[in-house]
Order: sequence, then C-alpha cells, then structure tokens
Amino acid sequence: MLAAETGASRNTLLAYRGDLSAAAAVLGSVGDADAEALKALGSAWQPLAASTVARRASALRRFYGFLLEEGLRGDDPSDVLPRPKVKRPLPRLLSAEEVELMLADAADRAASGERLAVRDHALLELLYGSGLRASELVALPRRAMRPSEPFLILSGKGEKERLVPVSDAAHRAVARWIAASDDSRWLFPGGKAHLSRVRLFQIVRAMAGRVGIAPERVSPHVLRHAFATHLLEGGADLRTLQALLGHADIATTQIYTHVDSRRLVELVNQRHPLARRGSALRD
Repeated sequence: MLAAETGASRNTLLAYRGDLSAAAAVLGSVGDADAEALKALGSAWQPLAASTVARRASALRRFYGFLLEEGLRGDDPSDVLPRPKVKRPLPRLLSAEEVELMLADAADRAASGERLAVRDHALLELLYGSGLRASELVALPRRAMRPSEPFLILSGKGEKERLVPVSDAAHRAVARWIAASDDSRWLFPGGKAHLSRVRLFQIVRAMAGRVGIAPERVSPHVLRHAFATHLLEGGADLRTLQALLGHADIATTQIYTHVDSRRLVELVNQRHPLARRGSALRD
C-alpha cells in the first residue's frame, strides 16, 4: 500500500519495515496483538529517544489503520501507544559568508582542471544553489541538465515531481564536469552506480575543512538548510520555499521562520497599515 498508493520511497519502506520488525521482536505477531499487548511496547521503548518512539508508534498506527480499512481486523488497538512530545530540532546553519568561502575555494581548485576538483565544484554549486536533497543529487542522470533550461525536473520524495532552479554558476560548473568526466548513465558516477550519499557527505566535509569551517558543522543537508535560510532572508515567501524544497506540508517549511525573525519584525514595521498610520500621525 505504501509503495503503490502513497508512492513512498525505498528508504521510507525500509524504515517502516524496520519499525514493524522491532515491534514484532517484542509482540510476536504484530497483526494479532491487542491493546493489552501493545502496552508492553511502552516499557520496551523507554530507553529510546522520544523521536524514535514517536516514529515507531506512527508506523504501528498506520499499520493497524491499514488492517482495519482492509477488513483484516475489526478494531484498531493503537490508541494505547505512547504519544511523546517531540520538539522539532532547529537546523544547523551556515552563514552566507561561510558558504561563499567554500564556493570560492572549490572554484579555485576546479580552475586547475583536476578532474575530481571539477566534480566537487559542480556538486557544491548544485547542493547550495538548488537546495537538492543528497539522495536527489547523487541520483541525477547525466542528461538531467540542459544548457537551454534554467531548471531541473526532479522526482523527489514519494516520486513527486517538482521544478528545481539551476543557477548560471551551477550550469557552468556542471558543463565543465560533463566535459571532464567519462560517459555514464549518472551525472556523478561512483563505482558501479552513482556516487553514494556517504561519499558525498565525506566530500562536503572535506571541502568545509579546507576553508577552516569545522567539518562536523557541515553536511549536504546543512547546505540544503542554507539554501532555504538564505532565500528566506532574501525575501522569498514560505509557499515558494515549500515548492522549491519539495515539502508536502508547509509545516515542515515553517521551521525556517525562526532564522530571520528580525527581518520579519522590520517587515511588519515597514509594511503594516498601522505602521504607516503611526508615521503619518508623527508627521
């Protein structure tokens, strides 16, 4: 159902399988467990983080909801599962100046023509300039970018398509990489398939370390956060940001509003009708 009806990604399917398997280790038969049996999960989950408990409980609720809808059970016992309050963590941030340092160093290294330096520059330009997820970036086909088009059409989470803008700088960096790389199905090949997410993570951290940024502060996802944060600071609205990031729910995008509260206050003071009226009264 998750694959066919909701278009869940392979990683999501694996996560659900893992959560159901963990529950089965405690309950035995998950499908036949009653409310009393489910209460045992509360004590079994005590050592786990609240976020892990919330995810596992959510997977089970969805599973029992599916069984009920399909007529495979006459009840849904999942109401007894714990509902821990999970505080969404704020994203780690890089300043625009720090990202500029990384980009400038990557461009300088790529100017030497060294093959991997050219690749790394293209990776960084796309990560920061388009806000791609790591999984989306490494799986780009070689023909994904066309010189005449300022965007990519991506199939992201849940196989949902979205338009992703590509900057002129990214176009140039990718064009140099294509000219320097071997012919492959993938834009960024690695081994027998495309570059792995783990290798991308290592590359990005190494690029940060070269310009004096603590590597543990940087990852492909941190660069995606930087893309979103700096767009918001530049005046982008949340709905536009939601579309660019490929978020199904705008609540996911709203986490970025914390980073620019001062600009939002200034916006209200400058644009709100009462602010203008106050100014007129002072005049």
